[in-house]
Amino acid sequence: MKDMKKYQKELRKKGIIVYTTEEVFGKLKNQSNEYQRTYNEEISRLTLIRQIRELRLAKKLTQKTVAKRANMPQSVVARLESGEHSFSLDTLQRIAYVYGKKVELV
Repeated sequence: MKDMKKYQKELRKKGIIVYTTEEVFGKLKNQSNEYQRTYNEEISRLTLIRQIRELRLAKKLTQKTVAKRANMPQSVVARLESGEHSFSLDTLQRIAYVYGKKVELV
């Protein structure tokens, strides 16, 4: 959670206001099991997207460079990083390969 606060602060310095899902939806105590499952899946997805973007920025790569190395259009990388679109396992594996990572279940 500390990383998310740091990330929010950095974005706010750039004039971008970001709220965590927790800030928007609040505590899960009184929610249904299905809602909790869906909520947790979405949090995991958004965390993964944030990690992918942060890794790209840390390595000082552009979306275009990542896309070229992953053999996909830049628009796919942009859509993935936006968090507004779903992505396939194949796309995730190709992006991971660019960074010398692999997709595993833990």
